[in-house]
Amino acid sequence: MLTIQSNVSLKSYNTFGIDATARYLVEVDNDEDIQTLLQLPDVQTFPKLILGGGSNLLLTQDFNGLVVKINIKGIQTVKEDQDNVWIRAGAGENWHEFVMYCVEKGLSGLENLSLIPGTVGAAPMQNIGAYGVEIKDTFERLEAVHILTGQKRIFTKEECRFGYRDSIFKNEVRGEYIISHVQFRLQKTPTFHVAYGDIQKTLDQMGIKELTIKAVSDAVIKIRRSKLPDPAEIGNAGSFFKNPEIPAAQYQTLKATFPEIPGYIINDETVKVPAGWLIEQCGWKGKRFGSIGVHARQALVLVNYGGGKGNDIRQLAEKIQLSVEEQFGIRLHTEVNFI
Repeated sequence: MLTIQSNVSLKSYNTFGIDATARYLVEVDNDEDIQTLLQLPDVQTFPKLILGGGSNLLLTQDFNGLVVKINIKGIQTVKEDQDNVWIRAGAGENWHEFVMYCVEKGLSGLENLSLIPGTVGAAPMQNIGAYGVEIKDTFERLEAVHILTGQKRIFTKEECRFGYRDSIFKNEVRGEYIISHVQFRLQKTPTFHVAYGDIQKTLDQMGIKELTIKAVSDAVIKIRRSKLPDPAEIGNAGSFFKNPEIPAAQYQTLKATFPEIPGYIINDETVKVPAGWLIEQCGWKGKRFGSIGVHARQALVLVNYGGGKGNDIRQLAEKIQLSVEEQFGIRLHTEVNFI
């Protein structure tokens, strides 16, 4: 039975630990709960915030509407052939725990995405990625419910229009659907991606002689724990900014002035520049301003040390964007969604 709560603190529902209040909050455990909820009187008149793990949002104010917390669980094998296994997972499954499930089953494709906070349902919205791998590489399809009509719809990979930390759910159909399940196609024979970042270096330090899915996952977990703060200890949403992709000609011009500027070639026309490096060069790394600041080990992460306000973090982000643009002529865009 659905229970709609009133005036609920969202502090424990977002990894930044921002103490904003929702006028109403309801938790849904299955597709039937979603259908029931959407048919309730007055629900359609409320602004709605669909919430997974709360790891990719910044609450800048109280939410004067209905927060829908997605708790849909369950992992099942849909089909398999000689080379692949198709796995369907509930949108409320913890992302890292789902990745660990796949790793333990010997299924390859998600191991580079270990320890990313959030839920399975939120992953395709953001097209999450790390260490040379993105969700779109293994994504097969997702199931969603249209909020206004209650109709179920299947979105294929093509229909999701995945981009860099982007999808149709952040653009054309933003706020129109509730994702209930996601299906992935994983490999029985692994294709390893260890050239990006410090994965190979970490594997060497770990004394790994023979690559396995678990070894790659363990290396990624070790790297992330060494660089990124645990939200349970310091409020944060992971990478706050996207790594900007700039024209190759602009990159060459910048390299003439800043010879140390790193860049990853996307194609002949585009280069990706690490946002953390740009922010660090502007002197922000480790800076603290009362209850908020920039993390000491990773300039890409903004943190709430306790009691920080969402608006203060937003203003800090805007100052960082301005300083990077003034020094490098590059506009940083946020990964985090502002509410």
